[in-house]
Amino acid sequence: MKYYKQLLEKGCFTWDDVSEMVGNRNSASNLIQNYLKKGYIQSVKRNLYVAINLADGEPIVNRYVIASNLTESAYISHHTALEYYGCANQVFYDVYVSSDTKFNTFQFNGLTYRYQMSRINEGIVKKPDGTRVTDLERTVIDSINDFEKIGGLEELLRSLEMMPYVDEAKLLCYLKSYGKQILFQKTGYILEHFKDSLKISDAFIKACEAEISKSVRYLYHGLQKEKSIYNKKWRLFVPEQLLALTSEGGNEFA
Repeated sequence: MKYYKQLLEKGCFTWDDVSEMVGNRNSASNLIQNYLKKGYIQSVKRNLYVAINLADGEPIVNRYVIASNLTESAYISHHTALEYYGCANQVFYDVYVSSDTKFNTFQFNGLTYRYQMSRINEGIVKKPDGTRVTDLERTVIDSINDFEKIGGLEELLRSLEMMPYVDEAKLLCYLKSYGKQILFQKTGYILEHFKDSLKISDAFIKACEAEISKSVRYLYHGLQKEKSIYNKKWRLFVPEQLLALTSEGGNEFA
């Protein structure tokens, strides 16, 4: 157990980390194989390992730190970032990881790690625990853009209900970085309903409106086959019973 304490301090590590630690490439390979057999460490995926707490047999670091080490540019995003901030309605067994480098979906310790394309570069922060994560506003915009892939519309709306505040200047910054008209439409339409709870100003709503052209869109792809109504302000077809998905009630989405 000569190097076990050092590996605990690292939490996640690669073969290169171990090689640098022991000072010999062959010794590093032998150490890894030995520690794997003894249960001191586990393999997360190829060339990524995690130290194990011998008291409970669990990884010494959580899913968020593991995800942040999957590639050099990896960071948690979408619903996983909502979980990290305590704003997710449900805890998923999927861990969403954005990165400049693509990786294949894999499972580790009962969780499925899924790659999400890194669409913009702004709004990524590193936390004291080593987690790299999108800030709350970037998380909101990513989640609105991709809600069909990361839990659905209901989960998104219920997560937004749990947020106390967002910085609308950051929201606009990320929207402009995306540069997608449909995202301005979706964001304006959805966040208008949460104006009071998220402290969204009329100026933000008007800024989203200003990016809309004459084209008409659907809030999500499968809506063509469902009952929908047309929202003239946002030039969007939206679900007829959208508010039934939230606890808010009323008819503000109509």
